Amino acid sequence: MGKTYERIEGRLRSFIEDQPLFFTATAPLSGDGTINLSPKGLRGSWAVVDAHTVAYLDFAGSNAETIAHLRENGRITLMWCAFDGPPNIVRVHGRGEPVFRDDPRWAELMGHFPDIDTSVHGLRAIIVVRAELIRDTCGYAVPFMSYDADRDLHGRRFAREDDASLSDYFAGKDHVASSIDGLPGLPLPLPPTPAT
Repeated sequence: MGKTYERIEGRLRSFIEDQPLFFTATAPLSGDGTINLSPKGLRGSWAVVDAHTVAYLDFAGSNAETIAHLRENGRITLMWCAFDGPPNIVRVHGRGEPVFRDDPRWAELMGHFPDIDTSVHGLRAIIVVRAELIRDTCGYAVPFMSYDADRDLHGRRFAREDDASLSDYFAGKDHVASSIDGLPGLPLPLPPTPAT
């Protein structure tokens, strides 16, 4: 049976940090708006910031639905599944926000991601989620699957971009500056990458 937790710590924190993949779900306020569900990979790109806050790096892609939904209403659910070891599913339901490169919190938040080379992935935001409900469930029906390695395709594709060309790439996509439903998405042009 599932349990509810007050804090992300101990075994729960270790479980979240050890998974090679998680999923994020958001939706606009409109009842007929498009619900978004996305897988997130690349080891080292998410972190438990404190007992009530998680964050992950939002890399270049061909849409920005999560950013648009968070800018509109902040609702988000993150889910981690055990694909090996004991069966387990952990969900963090909460309020999230995209933190962009020109935000004064950027440098401090980036300190939570020391093990990933963000320069090759077209980093555009850090998604910060404040937990309102933390739950786990059994995961008995989740299959066993093995993790072999992260794909290198994303890094190889976006390593050749600088700030200006990345902004141009995003500007050429239909659903980056605005969502599928027309909500404001990623602010363009991108602020420059802060010096480290």
